[in-house]
Amino acid sequence: MPLIKPFAGLRPVAERAADVVAPPYDVLNSDEARDRAHGKPWSFLHISKAEIDLPKDINVYDPAVYARSAENMQRMIASGILMRDSSPRYYVYRLTMGSHVQTGLVCAASVKDYDSNRIRKHEFTRPAKEDDRVRQIEALNAQTGPVLLAYKSQPEMDALLQKVTRDKPLYDLKADDDIGHAFWMIEDKSIIDKISAAFDAMKAIYIADGHHRSAAASRVAAKKGGGENAMSQYFLAVVFPHNQMKILDYNRVVTDLNGLTKEAFLEKVKQHFDCVKHSGPVKPSSAGEFGMYLDGAWYKLNIHAGLIPKDPVKKLDVSLLADNLLQPVLGINDPRTDSRIDFVGGMRGLKELEKRVNSGEMAVAFSMYATSMEDLMAVADSNQVMPPKSTWFEPKLADGLVSHVLD
Repeated sequence: MPLIKPFAGLRPVAERAADVVAPPYDVLNSDEARDRAHGKPWSFLHISKAEIDLPKDINVYDPAVYARSAENMQRMIASGILMRDSSPRYYVYRLTMGSHVQTGLVCAASVKDYDSNRIRKHEFTRPAKEDDRVRQIEALNAQTGPVLLAYKSQPEMDALLQKVTRDKPLYDLKADDDIGHAFWMIEDKSIIDKISAAFDAMKAIYIADGHHRSAAASRVAAKKGGGENAMSQYFLAVVFPHNQMKILDYNRVVTDLNGLTKEAFLEKVKQHFDCVKHSGPVKPSSAGEFGMYLDGAWYKLNIHAGLIPKDPVKKLDVSLLADNLLQPVLGINDPRTDSRIDFVGGMRGLKELEKRVNSGEMAVAFSMYATSMEDLMAVADSNQVMPPKSTWFEPKLADGLVSHVLD
């Protein structure tokens, strides 16, 4: 069974791509999606967030939401907005965010290899979110949200994708957030075969984002059955070379100092960190370095070298902060469930940390050095999981550029 294979995508006709493309289903709440889709009848949000077309008080997991999603997809097909390619093929997807560019392969990835951990995971999933994706896939008989995967960069594979992108793209558009999305199609069988062979030779590829989507695809595949070549045994994915992917910092804010005075708190921090007051905002420049914003002032923290273990999870900066400060000093034992801690994606910048502390909502903020792809792959290779909110990938894949029909 191949690790990846080409598929006949369901996608917008070229002149409607800009009308269809939408942010990922899980980065907008229902109200935000309703606002984004206002006056845009062909926005993919009508499929990925179909509650926007139903009464505002409806539960997003109501069966009517999934039924409306399927109805909206069929309406877009019948209206000629979405069309199905006539035969299996690969696609190339390029994301551009400012000066950052990453070019990846859109493919159908093997559920069997996901189940056997050749497609490697680094996060736990939540049953409610898995159930939601299962219902969505079953209602549509399609996967519409691609899983973000990474492969260890290989010059020959990278060169193949670059060769394809010399031609004019099928779509080349800029979304509301200024992210560029360009899309090509690969129909040449010799190139398709080279790509398939290159991936079949890989020991493993890695889930970067989309653990719930891939877990849901596995459940649907088990339920549907069918032979190894059945498209239900594959899931929609975009796989990028690891060295082109961009992980941003994922910062932390905490509501209180766990009953400590500022002075007592700083003394406890200094037991595990070099702590120096800084003249301005601290954006860490290397692993083991942290910024801390407290009572209107920034501090630079450096973990004591002897406290960095070799274990791939324990050595992560998010673990070092949790194990040496958040838990022993601030009493946050489980960041998944403790309401005293919140997480701020790096796209919001350090000003957001200052704002939340200065407002009195939070007592202290920590700026982090971004987790590396090498660290993520090391955790996945060791069959471990990362702490919550360890990675924030940008730019995000769009929904609607292509969907994978399970026929």
